[in-house]
Amino acid sequence: MKQNITLSLEKELLQKIKVLAAQRSTSISALLTAELERLAKKDDAYLQAMEQALASMEKGYDFGGGNYLTREEMYDRKNFR
Repeated sequence: MKQNITLSLEKELLQKIKVLAAQRSTSISALLTAELERLAKKDDAYLQAMEQALASMEKGYDFGGGNYLTREEMYDRKNFR
């Protein structure tokens, strides 16, 4: 379902937008709609990437290495001789 909106633009900006729309053989409405859709998709993609990154960090990474020292072993000076 489409819904109309009203914008208030400076006259100079409106003139530039009219020229830009004409150069692209489209209307101002179509030009603004396409740009707003692009902006919304970009934001959605960012949020999705952030959620995936946070999920990966929560899961953690296995870099190998294996046997880790316990706190007691780490501070036991005998192990470093």
